Amino acid sequence: MFLSTFENKLDKKGRVSVPASFRSYLSNLGYNGVICYPSFNNPSIEACSQDRIEKISSTIDSLNPFEERRDFFATSILSESVYLQFDTEGRISISVNLLKHANIKNSMLFVGQGQTFQIWEPAIFEKFKVQARKKANLNRASLKWEKQLNNNEGK
Repeated sequence: MFLSTFENKLDKKGRVSVPASFRSYLSNLGYNGVICYPSFNNPSIEACSQDRIEKISSTIDSLNPFEERRDFFATSILSESVYLQFDTEGRISISVNLLKHANIKNSMLFVGQGQTFQIWEPAIFEKFKVQARKKANLNRASLKWEKQLNNNEGK
């Protein structure tokens, strides 16, 4: 899983080092890179494995091919997705368009989201994090643990 938050900077050639734990996770899945696309939920870059983008594509493909929503999702996600391969140092080169979308100039945060991660401009993420914590607190009752089938309570 992609966990925790890491801050890294663009080097002089416009490359950034992906956190070692994130690279390791992708490597264990058989990938030497990551899929990135602009988030349509917030000013960040979404990042995931090839498996994940294939699941997203399948979900989009399950929509009626003549429905407007299908085109909206395909355009917003798939047409703007890029595969960024790691170099020998574990760095990627993020396109200018992606950096612009996230308002990233030099420094960026890699934010673990479980099966995905996001790349944020640090100050923008800090503001988002405050709001996210407030909203998570308000909605905490909706996050429920499912009972295990073989419950060992009382033993």
